[in-house]
Amino acid sequence: MSPGPAGATCLVVDDSRVVRKAARRIVEDLGFAVREAEDGAQALEACRAALPDAVLLDWNMPVMDGLAFLRQARREFGPDRPVVVFCTTESGLDRIVEALEAGAQEYVMKPFDAAILQDKFAQAGLLPDAAA
Repeated sequence: MSPGPAGATCLVVDDSRVVRKAARRIVEDLGFAVREAEDGAQALEACRAALPDAVLLDWNMPVMDGLAFLRQARREFGPDRPVVVFCTTESGLDRIVEALEAGAQEYVMKPFDAAILQDKFAQAGLLPDAAA
């Protein structure tokens, strides 16, 4: 796998501990330092404390869902940072369009694997060594 940029960070946001653990392992293998959050509210606090380069974001979570987090993050941090890759079971075209219009750079369907995440991170510009 191509290494991520030196010192790159990623926040993995999912209410499932199992999904966070699996995603963390893959994203760390891509060269990112990883932090985790269980919901959008925790994710916002983590971003306010130290803005990550990337957020791997679930949609359906308690407290604050992924779309609400994304909209608030774009208001607070701007349109381009952090890079957000939605990772969800929401497969309807209308939902994908909604996420992209709200500011997500990429969209991954669950279940995912290392190759899919690497590809999406490369498409989002997070893996500088990835040749297109």
